[in-house]
Amino acid sequence: MNNRTVWQLGVAGLTGLLCSLLLPFQLAIAGEIRLGVLKFGTVNWELDVMVHNGLASAEGVDLTVMPLANKNATSVALQAGEVDMIVTDWIWVSRQRAAGADFTFAPYSRAVGALMVPPDSDITSLSHLADRRVGIAGGPVDKSWVLFKALARTRHSLDLDKQVDRVFGAPPLISQQVLAGDVDAAVNFWHYNARLKAAGLREVISVEDAIKALGISGSAPMLGYAFREGWAKDHREDVIGFLRASRATKALLASSTEEWQRLRPRMKASEDEVFDSLIAGYRAGIPSQWGEPERSAAARLFEVMADAGGKKLVGESLKLTPGTFWPEWSF
Repeated sequence: MNNRTVWQLGVAGLTGLLCSLLLPFQLAIAGEIRLGVLKFGTVNWELDVMVHNGLASAEGVDLTVMPLANKNATSVALQAGEVDMIVTDWIWVSRQRAAGADFTFAPYSRAVGALMVPPDSDITSLSHLADRRVGIAGGPVDKSWVLFKALARTRHSLDLDKQVDRVFGAPPLISQQVLAGDVDAAVNFWHYNARLKAAGLREVISVEDAIKALGISGSAPMLGYAFREGWAKDHREDVIGFLRASRATKALLASSTEEWQRLRPRMKASEDEVFDSLIAGYRAGIPSQWGEPERSAAARLFEVMADAGGKKLVGESLKLTPGTFWPEWSF
């Protein structure tokens, strides 16, 4: 055996050794998903259960949950490549795609906002909001408010932006104001509404009710996981594994009492009425199916919201941008 042969065998052996050492690292990276979430968002309840019960790891997914301060921080982290996924709505995804980004969406929850009033209020319809003071969480283009505007205009010839005294604020502040009687009604996110219901307030109309009243059939979950389409192409099995783990977690929370009791301290629900209301709200938001009918309903809903909210809400495209929904996932 000459020196050249010995050298080649040595290189081959070293290469094989390096490959064997690097393979576990490569597999770990291949299965890793970095998920950016709001630090105090309700998605953390589901992720807690997912991790506690090993549902992500059972799918071969090494899940890293990265808490972030606010919604803007999550979108910035995704755009910068600091995380692989965030929870957001498909209107944001469509807007980003229209601007040239390759983000796409898979559904997470159909839990939605609602219009809430004190129990003794005479407001029983959107038509009764004229000349009233309404607290709105999320700003002028809050998606719940935009849908209520569309329905009020269609059904009651009422321009809510012009005929209502609007008060904008953070969700906790809006809840405090309606409880204190500083506003006549409040439009807020589902988990704040769940607490308001436990406090005795009444739901006038939900976003889901408004969608149906606008003639859009089919359930279109507003919230979901957003990620880059190019990244998902390279990590298809990881993404599908994570989404399967999410579905399994929802199934567990739909039936288990023990898991909710374990989560209770994290939910900050010391009162039974609040605890039960939050569970009911979460369970009502679990999507039952996701396929072409739901995607079509979302496209119709987008056009309604684009008409009512304009480019400030949806961006340059007034129609849902192709590719907004990840085609690899249905149930």
